[in-house]
Amino acid sequence: MYPLPIDKWKPTNRWLYKLSLPLALIVWLLPLLAVMLTSVRSSQELMQGNYWGWPKNFSFIENYRTVLVDSPMLHYFWNSCLITFPSVFGAIALSATAGFALATYPFKGNTAILATFVAGNFVPIQILMIPVRDLTLKMGLYNTVEGLIMFHIAFQTGFCTLFLRNFIKELPYELFEAARVEGASEWQLFYQIVLPLIGPALAALAILVFTFVWNDYFWALCLTQGDAAAPITIGVAGLKGQWTTAWNLVSAGSLLAALPSVLMFFAMQKYFIAGLTFGATKG
Repeated sequence: MYPLPIDKWKPTNRWLYKLSLPLALIVWLLPLLAVMLTSVRSSQELMQGNYWGWPKNFSFIENYRTVLVDSPMLHYFWNSCLITFPSVFGAIALSATAGFALATYPFKGNTAILATFVAGNFVPIQILMIPVRDLTLKMGLYNTVEGLIMFHIAFQTGFCTLFLRNFIKELPYELFEAARVEGASEWQLFYQIVLPLIGPALAALAILVFTFVWNDYFWALCLTQGDAAAPITIGVAGLKGQWTTAWNLVSAGSLLAALPSVLMFFAMQKYFIAGLTFGATKG
C-alpha cells in the first residue's frame, strides 16, 4: 500500500535511482542556467549567435546596471510591492474570518456558501477578462494600483477561504466550547485561539498568494495601460525592443523579477512545509 523505502530497494534499482536523480536535476535546471548565462553575455556575443556556449566576455555589471538604472525597472518593482503586500494581507485577513465562520457556525446557507467558494475555483480566469475589465472601467479603477489590489483580493479570497476553512475544521471543537464557557468573546476566540493554531497554514498560504500575485502577468496586462500602475512582470516584457530583442537584458530583468519570490520561499520554507503537513497526523 505504501511505497517501499529506498534503502530496501534492490541494489540495481538503487543504483539507477542515484544515477537518474542528478540527471533529472540537471535537465530541470538547464533553462534556469541558460537564463543566468544569457544575463551576463554581451550584446555582441548574442549577435554572433553564441547562445549556449560559455560567455567570452562577461557583461554582468553593464547588463544589470542597464536594467536597474537605464530602464524604469525600479518603478515597476515598487508597483509590484504596492500591489502584492496589500493583496496578500487583505486576502488572508478576509479568508481567515470567513473560514472561521464557515468552520464553526452551522448557520443556514453555510453549505451553499462553501459550495460557491469551491465552484469559483473551477472557473477559467480567461472568461472573466472582459467583465472584469469593464467593471474596473465603470468604477474608475482601470490602470490603478488600487484596482489591481481589489481584484487580487477578490480573486484569491475564494481559494484562501476554502484552504483555511478546512484547517480550522480540523481543530478540536472542545477548545471553542471551553473558551466560550470561560467568557471569551468570538473575537477573542478568533484572535487568541484560532489564529495561533493555524499559524503554519497562514504562512504557507501567504507564500502561495505572494507568488501568484507577484508573478501575475495576465491580469496586469488586462487591467493596466502604460507605466503608471504596471507591475514588474509588465516591465520585463517591456524590455523587448520593437525590432530586435536584447535577450541579455530580458534575462537579467527576469532574474531580478523572480528574486523576491525565491527569497521569500527560502526564508519561510520551514513554515511552508509545516503548513502543508499541518493536520496530516493525529495524536
